[in-house]
Amino acid sequence: MSPYVLALLLFSLGLGTTMTFAGSHWLLAWIGLEINTLAILPLMARNHHPRAVEAAIKYFLIQAGGAAVLLFAGVTNAYLTSQWGIQQAAHPFPITIITLALALKLGLAPLHSWMPEVYQGLDLTTGLILATWQKLAPLALLLQIQPVSSPLLIFIGLASTLIGGWGGLNQTQLRKILAYSSTAQLGWMILVLQFAPSLTTLAILVYITTAAATFLTLKLAKATSINMLAISWTKAPALVAVTPLVLLSLAGLPPMTGFMPKWLILQELSKQELAPTATLAALTALLSLYYYLRLTYAMTLTMFPNNLAGTLPWRLPFHQLTLPLACLAIATISLLLLTPTALTLMAL
Repeated sequence: MSPYVLALLLFSLGLGTTMTFAGSHWLLAWIGLEINTLAILPLMARNHHPRAVEAAIKYFLIQAGGAAVLLFAGVTNAYLTSQWGIQQAAHPFPITIITLALALKLGLAPLHSWMPEVYQGLDLTTGLILATWQKLAPLALLLQIQPVSSPLLIFIGLASTLIGGWGGLNQTQLRKILAYSSTAQLGWMILVLQFAPSLTTLAILVYITTAAATFLTLKLAKATSINMLAISWTKAPALVAVTPLVLLSLAGLPPMTGFMPKWLILQELSKQELAPTATLAALTALLSLYYYLRLTYAMTLTMFPNNLAGTLPWRLPFHQLTLPLACLAIATISLLLLTPTALTLMAL
């Protein structure tokens, strides 16, 4: 792909998300989401592989359907309330439809079925964009409308954490595992969205950091399945030593950074007298922990059979930029100590 075309597509991605962030009108937010979708489609299909083209078509159909439902809900809200403002959506019917449409766009359960198949057809760089940047605009809309349907959000959040953990148990493809991981992580954010929006913002920032470190690690190791992780130690021994910590941070174990949002979310749910919900969410996190430990075991404690693929490759210099991965790995592992600072900033 031409660097000029790539720069134009990346600029369009930023423009679409910024329009959704800054807009207070439903049509402007809808246009931003559409620009976002149309800008990432060429990036998804740039390899001209049948699986990549199939993933791009599936993604387009799902996002177009979600955008159509979102536009319908915006028009319905304008009809019922005579207001086009995002923050002036007060009628429960359009708000419920908007919540479901944004859940479809985000890949939240039970509207998540498209995510594993789409992720599987993409390369890890495009998958990283899909798992991080593409989540920002729909989440910003959810934060702006502040859905009043507490049972619906709690159901979506719990279903996402449960299915995100359960679905990844029997997977061997890393991109599908990361898709289910994304669904589970978003479920935690949705659980606390109506009670503490600042916690949702903190959770998405921590998730973007840990997910970016995970995707870049797998890209550097050139691994797309669990079996390929077994020969990662021959390619980058230092990377194999750090990767388990990154994965356990994504799982939310202390003392890594990923523990911070889950700890604060469970605390907030308990304050809202939702102790059963907090307990179920903590139990579903154990399902996700299993497949993170499975990846860790495959990468550090197993050795590939001594055949041609498992022989020690030549230690050629890496042609990929490793500084971003190093910075993200440090942030993923060591920022739990900044929890009091994060609480202070959220209280402002």
